[in-house]
Amino acid sequence: MNINEILKGFKCSSCQREHKCQIESVYIEGGAISRLSEIAKDYKKILLVADENTYEAAGAKTEEALKNKIQGRVIFSGRTVLIPDERAIESVNSKVGDSDLIVGIGSGVIQDLCKYVSFFSRIPYVIVATAPSMDGYASTGAAMILKGMKETVPAGLPLAIVADTEVLKNAPMEMIKAGYGDIIGKYSALNDWLLSNVVNDEYLCDYIYKTTFEMIEKTLKTAKGLLARDEESVKNLTEALIVVGIMMSFATTSRPASGSEHHLSHFFEITGIVKGEPYFPHGIDVAYSTIITAEIRESILNKEFPNKQYCEPKEEYQAKIAESYGSVADGCIALQERLGTYKRDRLSIYKANEAKIREILKMMPSKQEIIEMLGLVGLDINEFYKLYGEEKIKRAIRYAKDLKDRYTVLWLNYDIGE
Repeated sequence: MNINEILKGFKCSSCQREHKCQIESVYIEGGAISRLSEIAKDYKKILLVADENTYEAAGAKTEEALKNKIQGRVIFSGRTVLIPDERAIESVNSKVGDSDLIVGIGSGVIQDLCKYVSFFSRIPYVIVATAPSMDGYASTGAAMILKGMKETVPAGLPLAIVADTEVLKNAPMEMIKAGYGDIIGKYSALNDWLLSNVVNDEYLCDYIYKTTFEMIEKTLKTAKGLLARDEESVKNLTEALIVVGIMMSFATTSRPASGSEHHLSHFFEITGIVKGEPYFPHGIDVAYSTIITAEIRESILNKEFPNKQYCEPKEEYQAKIAESYGSVADGCIALQERLGTYKRDRLSIYKANEAKIREILKMMPSKQEIIEMLGLVGLDINEFYKLYGEEKIKRAIRYAKDLKDRYTVLWLNYDIGE
């Protein structure tokens, strides 16, 4: 697949929309970092952003390619988990000065910080990828934690993505597995998109849907090679992650790639941060959560739709939200009150479209099939239960939906009574 051809954009015959992505170039190849010299030829004052680990992985090569143009550096600690919050944003903003280009070295959090600061400072940025760990490189959203809440903030796109496979193949294996798991999670996200199309008449593009699905199938073939750090397999995974990001840009929403599995992942991340509890890297949480969402779908298929939509008593709901989310509980409650989701009648829609809804739920691979796909790279669902325990997972199934303004199977599961 020629990514740079896709970037040029086109009018989609499936949805009749213009699909555009403002990234100028994507390089996924051995030695790609050397291309920075050409990419940055018209820039003179560059701010470098990394953490100690990502700088060790690609800092020297990046500095060599950019020569004497680097006027400032923000290097975060590599010993603790970097959180993309107000403090991290300020660390970058304080060094921006009169920079005319930001170059980030890293993956998830470094990418999101650079994207966020770039968008609001109107300074372009380039990302030097250090791990094939997530799909946000080419998406328009920055996954931030602001006022304790996980938010996907609309933001800009990089000038270029530089993915040097000589660097990527040596990323921590956990991050390679995370990227694989993030792609497997698209089964769940795409299914939720179809579901919301029926329930809420939400926009859906067949081209974006099919292209994302193709990336899942492509990734499944890489499993053995990823464990061996095979450079071609790592290249294929990276390409899949970047293409999915482009599909999000085309859709102008993360919907093709993020659904109930991401909401569960965000629950574990947010509660982990708030309560000081351990949590898995994003992609691995997404992977395991995809097993949970498959189980939810199978459970719904074995039920009859009720005659009355379930709704938890308000006081009980607010107490459980407070217990689950601690300091960010009020934000969750306020979000759902503003959206009016608990007051909306969805049962009549379910009843009118029951056959279609059940067909959609059947389209996702089974729980056992997802377990086997993840097992190909050594991801064991028992580790998920060991870290979080059944009670926390049950709490996530019920209340992860309250973190976001997006309809998913978590709402269907709640509405018909768990």
